[in-house]
This record gives sequence, C-alpha cells and structure tokens, in this order.
Amino acid sequence: MTKTISIGNDHAGTDYKLALMDFVQSLGYDIINRGTDAADSVDYPDFAHAVAEDVSQGKALFGILLCGSANGVCMTANKHADIRAALCWQQEISLLARQHNDANIICLPARFCSIEACKDMVATFLNTPFEGGRHQNRVEKIACCS
Repeated sequence: MTKTISIGNDHAGTDYKLALMDFVQSLGYDIINRGTDAADSVDYPDFAHAVAEDVSQGKALFGILLCGSANGVCMTANKHADIRAALCWQQEISLLARQHNDANIICLPARFCSIEACKDMVATFLNTPFEGGRHQNRVEKIACCS
C-alpha cells in the first residue's frame, strides 16, 4: 500500500493543514493536498469527498480532514463505503479510533484543538495498528452498503 496521506480542509483548517502537511512529510509520508489553501469561505463537503475517495480507491493509506468542529467533514466522509472517519479531539481518542475501529480518516476540529495537539493525534493515528480480534467483527458490521 502507498505511503501517502490525503489531507483536506475548509477555510477554518487552512493553517492547521499547512502545519500538518509539513509534519506528516517529516514522518516520511507523501501528501495529496485536497484542501483549500486560503481563508475564504468554502464548502467542506467538496474537500471531504475528495479525501474519502482517495482513501477508498487506495490512492492514500489514510486521510486527515479539518474543519471548525470536524463534525461536517466526518459526516461527509462516512457517507463513502469502506470509510471509517473518526472525530478526534484528544490523543487517546485517536489511539482508540485506530485500535478498536480501524479508522482510516482522522477528523480534527481546528477551532477546538491546538496545532500541537493535532500533530500528536495524527502521529498516534498513523502509528497505531488495528488490534483486530474481538474488534474485527464489530468493524465488519459498520458499513450498511457496499
């Protein structure tokens, strides 16, 4: 699988995305930039759909989505088959999203977390394997369509 991360954001997450792009590249990943690079108001679904498609089509190993609350991008990404987007606001949530839910997109609330906290969550997310075991059956029950 590719060592590429797809990242997308709306206007609330532009500064965070730019910082996270540099951070993720320093960890050895390539980046697909699906977000806006400006502060002008945009529609978050446009960027969330692009990241979800990159992950579901195997163009990216994982996705990172940012908006003000992360709710909108999370809801949008989870409309895609084979996507398990997790809204994370602290490091332990990002750990459990990977370990227990096999999440493949992390959604970060730019208006509620610091950039440093987001870096910590992303690092944890990227470095935590899915535990499988008792969680595998549960994950298989998440999708309602294919």
